[in-house]
Amino acid sequence: MTNAVEVFDAEAAGYERQRRRLVPPYDAFYGTAVGALELAGRPLGRVLDVGAGTGLLSRQVAAAHPQARLTLLDGSPAMLEQARAALGEGPELLVGDLADPLPAGPWDGVVSALAIHHLDDAGKRDLFARVHAVLAPGGVFVNAEQVTGPTALFADAYAVWHERRAAECGATREEWAASVARQRLDRWASVEHQLAWLRDAGFADADCLFKDHGFAVLVGRRSG
Repeated sequence: MTNAVEVFDAEAAGYERQRRRLVPPYDAFYGTAVGALELAGRPLGRVLDVGAGTGLLSRQVAAAHPQARLTLLDGSPAMLEQARAALGEGPELLVGDLADPLPAGPWDGVVSALAIHHLDDAGKRDLFARVHAVLAPGGVFVNAEQVTGPTALFADAYAVWHERRAAECGATREEWAASVARQRLDRWASVEHQLAWLRDAGFADADCLFKDHGFAVLVGRRSG
């Protein structure tokens, strides 16, 4: 069976061209993720991007926080090659699975965009706990994610909305079909469940700062 790494290795070169068409609230979604790092309340030193892909989120973090030292972690070497071409030699790039031990902290920020949904629910909970453990006191975890609805009614409504809005944003039938095929590898969870898992992991401060149907930005801050 094809796994996520194989899919994204194969699609790395053209991955970003489709993002604005397939993520309808693109600007608000990524903008909220970057802005949430300000909850650290201090200049950011080290920032880890898990499931970094082509570095799309990392580039926006670097633009907003030029002093930050970035490390990108992803399971797809081809995606990280695209990240290197876009970001240059500054960031550290690491090939690794989200289920593996995280690079040693402390980190001032840990970010992720459209990646953690490849883990099952137990894997998400485990990752949230590991992220909390490697964050510095006051460090911020930002997960810009695709989510399911709290009930089947809303999950179905999200799917209808997504297909319609993607078409309105210019996605071709072929792009949408490829997106649907990739979604078969996804294991979305609801905002409610993920906020509960963040709190169980030790994030006393956890909230959803942005949500538009199936796109949400979930944030947790480690106490201290």
